[in-house]
Amino acid sequence: MNAWELRKLSDIVVRLSKSSINNQLPKVEFEDIIASEGRLNKDVSHKFDDRKGILFEPNNILYGKLRPYLKNWLFADFKGIALGDFWVFKPINSEPKFIYCLIQSDNYQRVANDTSGTKMPRSDWKKVSSSYFSIPRSIEEQEKIGNLFKQLDNTITLHQRKLDKLKQLKQGYLQQMFLKNDEKVPRVRFANFDDEWGQRKAKDIFKPRIEKGKPELPVLSVTQYNGVVYRDNVGINIKYDKNTLINYKVIHKNDFVISLRSFQGGFELSDKLGISSPAYTIFIPQDSKSHDSLFWKNQFKTYKFIESLKSVTFGIRDGKSISFSEFGTLKLRFPNQKHEQKLVGLLFEKLNHTIVLHQSKIEKLKLLKQVLLQKMFI
Repeated sequence: MNAWELRKLSDIVVRLSKSSINNQLPKVEFEDIIASEGRLNKDVSHKFDDRKGILFEPNNILYGKLRPYLKNWLFADFKGIALGDFWVFKPINSEPKFIYCLIQSDNYQRVANDTSGTKMPRSDWKKVSSSYFSIPRSIEEQEKIGNLFKQLDNTITLHQRKLDKLKQLKQGYLQQMFLKNDEKVPRVRFANFDDEWGQRKAKDIFKPRIEKGKPELPVLSVTQYNGVVYRDNVGINIKYDKNTLINYKVIHKNDFVISLRSFQGGFELSDKLGISSPAYTIFIPQDSKSHDSLFWKNQFKTYKFIESLKSVTFGIRDGKSISFSEFGTLKLRFPNQKHEQKLVGLLFEKLNHTIVLHQSKIEKLKLLKQVLLQKMFI
């Protein structure tokens, strides 16, 4: 087994500096790269212009030296021009994919982030280039390590693309299966439904729920992106007087809660039993036999509904939610048949579940990659 050896960065990579204004080569800049993921967020193959930058070739590595903590890096598989504050590395006597892994390791990141300046910090080339890093003597071992991480990156990218498509599909359905403007029927609909949607004020569909006196229940928080969560899981040490819990409102499963960011669409459906700050507004359907909560959960996330909140949110800011009386004045449209509501709600629940599964898979793969980077680069 060949031991690893310490090598100075300047002995294993050349920093390219040849500039070009070739308007037939695609340009890459910071905004084109998804930070820390090393992939482009759009097709740059036709991004031509006369701006001047550093010429790079396939198997070169782009590293964003400006604010290096943002982790703007890219393994090039095409010829192009890097615009802005990039270093372009050409590996010498070393495997390019391995070097690409090396620049993502904690060892390299510590040196690259030892910067000068506060507002616009940049990596110091003299410091980075003269730093020593441990690498395998064997090119074959470097290749195996590089290929391992390349396969991981490809798998992450594959799942990310699936996730992006699922999110696009969901947004498309939200636009097509809920009414827009003066429409009376949606553009996409389940078979055997053709009647016009009904319309009523929110106060005629829902009613507020106020129940207190259950201080033994877990305390809940309402978040815009994660819905109703246990306060202990928020990750922030929120101080509160336990003696006030007697006045906290009870949230039941399938209750709707208007969060403190309600003016941005923070209407959440609870899947938990607990208590919350009296600042939250809680409401439920007046007639559960006529209205499906999953349907309304997704209706409250549509662009049209969020835009409609502007008519009742004058002067609303963070820390204050829309009251039920304000919400109650809104006119809402919905399928008259609960069965149609239920079909729509279940469709979005399945989409949401699949999206969460892909997100979880991606997070696990990223964690695996991070652990391997920590254990394989010493």
